[in-house]
Amino acid sequence: MKLAEWQALSRRDPAASAREVRARLDRLSADQRRAIVAWEPTEQALIESLTVNTTAPLAGVPYALKDLFPVAGLTTGAGSTFLSEVLPAPETDGALAAALKQAGASLALKTHLHEFAYGLTGENAHHGHVEHPHLSGRTSGGSSSGSAAAVAAGIVPLAFGTDTGGSIRVPAAFCGLYGLRLTPHHAWIADAFPLAPSFDAAGWFTASAEDMLLATSILIGTRTAIREPQGFHFDFAQLGQSADTTVVQAYARAAELFAPKADSFLGAEYTRAAAGVVDAYAIVQSMEAYIVHAPWLDEYRARYEPAVWQRIDRGRRWTGDQQAEAHYRLAAIRRFWSEVFLTCDFVVLPATPFPALRRADCTQENRNRLLTLTAPASLGGLPVLTIPVTVDGAETIGLQLVINSMHSPVIPWALERCRSCFANDGAPATVAHDPR
Repeated sequence: MKLAEWQALSRRDPAASAREVRARLDRLSADQRRAIVAWEPTEQALIESLTVNTTAPLAGVPYALKDLFPVAGLTTGAGSTFLSEVLPAPETDGALAAALKQAGASLALKTHLHEFAYGLTGENAHHGHVEHPHLSGRTSGGSSSGSAAAVAAGIVPLAFGTDTGGSIRVPAAFCGLYGLRLTPHHAWIADAFPLAPSFDAAGWFTASAEDMLLATSILIGTRTAIREPQGFHFDFAQLGQSADTTVVQAYARAAELFAPKADSFLGAEYTRAAAGVVDAYAIVQSMEAYIVHAPWLDEYRARYEPAVWQRIDRGRRWTGDQQAEAHYRLAAIRRFWSEVFLTCDFVVLPATPFPALRRADCTQENRNRLLTLTAPASLGGLPVLTIPVTVDGAETIGLQLVINSMHSPVIPWALERCRSCFANDGAPATVAHDPR
């Protein structure tokens, strides 16, 4: 069901709306429910929350919240086994939860994530691995794995996550969802448990362009473009990435609906600016993560998943030369983005070079391939709209529309284009489904 349908059901019968959420949760296997759900209210509490007695714009809408955002009275686990033991439950809602309450939305569940948000897959050794709801044996993507799966499975129509290096973009692409990454240092991310504050951003998922447009207009507002937005897209070859022919073709067909291919000069400029971004991102991100985790990293080492511990631990081990090179690369990609947005409104990149991975394929090599595509916008501190693209049957990838402001008129323009271009079954390869 779409946002408006949930609202209509809640107005008619909030108990039926709460039962519908529970019924959809009950369709999950026990393992998947454990992997996705960090907390859920009692049925009576959900009924009371869904009871519509206000004109608030999201009244009657159940939503999911990644377990990094503070909620009054609930501990924050961040996908770990010990954080809730060392940090007390907040007495008041965090900025995002408070804004959603003001908008009338009802918290239906908090969701698990890749431990401490430090990963791009749905793996979590403590709570279970989140699978793609429609492709058995494939990952949902992460780190906002539980939130993405909750929307892709149709449990809720709206779910919130974070994106540091692609943690909304990757699961949106894998699960066939629309995703919006906002910007670092926004109020809604400022009080969430951090991974790397320079890059952390809040955002959300929906199953359709219509719902993304509605949620965006309510939550951050939209502006109408006074002219047709102008942009360009980079293809896989210009990005130095290899991909299966079906992926390359599906991406190209969808990208052409938004913008022409970049010329060779821009391609060369991007190649120079983006050189070394994966290493630069890894260095700066892990240095910031180490600062966050320094109070616990050694004492609680045995309670971290080993790969996550190692990613954080390296943050204290980079040499001065490595750090200097990382900051040089960071400055180069930021300069590129600043210059590009002087003359265009958006840039289109693939969100992933492949559809949802099998767990055996969630390797460091594939992590780096993902970061090659997602890290440039993260290093630029830029908002990104992800649009899903079907590849073959149920498999999906995504487009990243990189923009220079989360209030950009490109967002409603692009979503309206999705609604018109992809309305027919025969339209080129983009998903705008509503799981039921």
